[in-house]
Amino acid sequence: MLKHRGFPGRLPGTDFQFTIRRPNPKGVTPIATRERFRDRKPADRRADAGFVTALVQHFWDQPFERGNLDAGRLSWLFGREVKPYDDPFDPEDYEALLILDLNLIKANFPDAFEPE
Repeated sequence: MLKHRGFPGRLPGTDFQFTIRRPNPKGVTPIATRERFRDRKPADRRADAGFVTALVQHFWDQPFERGNLDAGRLSWLFGREVKPYDDPFDPEDYEALLILDLNLIKANFPDAFEPE
């Protein structure tokens, strides 16, 4: 499992996890598309925005391995802002390649492109 060096482990000041420390011994947690409803808690929205910002700053327009990125956090963005790069895509593979849809990120998370 590739560890993305320099990628934040969590949203600062919270327990919202962005990465995992080690592979799951019971098997890889699959990435699945989760519906984001309008009534989500503000803290969950901040976690999504923080994760997207970290993805944009770290990977920009380049394909990247899933590696140690948290499957739960990826699932909130998967199929929209984060898309599979490989065909066929294996949602249970730590080496699966993903890519960002920068146009959709600009529309849904415009603050992700502002420098810190």
